[in-house]
Amino acid sequence: MTAIGSQAILRLPQAASSKLPSRGMSMVEGTFNGRAFQAPLEPDGIGSHWFRVSNTMLRAAGAGVGDSVSVAVEPMALWPEPKVPADLAEALASDPEARRLWMDITPVARWDWIRWIGSTRNRDTRAIRIEKTLSKLRSGQRAACCFNRSQCTDPSMSRKGVLIEPAPTMGESEARQARSRRT
Repeated sequence: MTAIGSQAILRLPQAASSKLPSRGMSMVEGTFNGRAFQAPLEPDGIGSHWFRVSNTMLRAAGAGVGDSVSVAVEPMALWPEPKVPADLAEALASDPEARRLWMDITPVARWDWIRWIGSTRNRDTRAIRIEKTLSKLRSGQRAACCFNRSQCTDPSMSRKGVLIEPAPTMGESEARQARSRRT
């Protein structure tokens, strides 16, 4: 397990990722050091996947950044509803026609629209994308067609659609050994 900035992540081995139904985002459930979890697997932009490891998951698993962990995942047949960002929720609330189609599309399609909107750091671009989403929904377009689903779309974790290479980290056991050598 590694980190990008302050965010712990786990990158799947290529062999495990190749068994998933898509090079794009996949919803999985499984175990993390024996603890059950569900998570969206994000594409890394080079043919594999990664997911965020919350502090809650780390504590429950007794693991830290740099530690080896045991992970087993299976694709989920039914995707959970995505959390709709406040700005998009407000825009949908003010546009009944777009909201009607939003509620009729699949959770997978909603995840894709949210990923496309959120794949920019620029607030003005984000606002434009929300307006384009509403316009496309009003015209009957059910799916976001404006981005490559196999790219990493989190701007805090990627550059040009590829997951940032995590910095080398020291595992908890190595950190304890280093601290004990200093004392």
